[in-house]
Amino acid sequence: MGEDVLRQKAVPLTDVTDETRLLIEEMFETMVAENGVGLAAPQIGKSIRLFVLMADDNIRRVFINPQIIATSAETCSFEEGCLSVPKIWESIIRPSKVTVQALNEQGKPFILEAEGYLARIIQHEYDHLEGILFIDRGDPEFKKKAEETLARREQRRLEKEKAKAVKQAKIEAKKELRE
Repeated sequence: MGEDVLRQKAVPLTDVTDETRLLIEEMFETMVAENGVGLAAPQIGKSIRLFVLMADDNIRRVFINPQIIATSAETCSFEEGCLSVPKIWESIIRPSKVTVQALNEQGKPFILEAEGYLARIIQHEYDHLEGILFIDRGDPEFKKKAEETLARREQRRLEKEKAKAVKQAKIEAKKELRE
């Protein structure tokens, strides 16, 4: 949260290369290490239209240059969180079903019709490619509180970092006096 890339519309990937596949592997490793179910390239500082996910069926899925081509009129509410907005959760209403077309890690086109949890993850990660965070989809008061919470966390982090630097400087100064 706070990185400009998260609020920008990502650009299409022009070619699927070995470098792309390496990035995809690294994204899966990061996602799993952080106990996530999806990860979009903007979340790791890359403004490209790529996301990976692994829903409750444990199938690794890759979406390069995805386009949501259909959504259901039926919606459902589900509590969402995000690796980019840690420890904040909110019930978000989204379409229950979605149809997406994309390229896989080999550069081959596919179309996937998804529903339930898988559809939700696809929509959440797709939003990242559009510069949208899940807090934008919730109640405006929730968004305001989430942003305030994140600002307070960042302020505390900066204060701790400053205190640590001051402490380290004192240690270094004492070392110099002894020498």
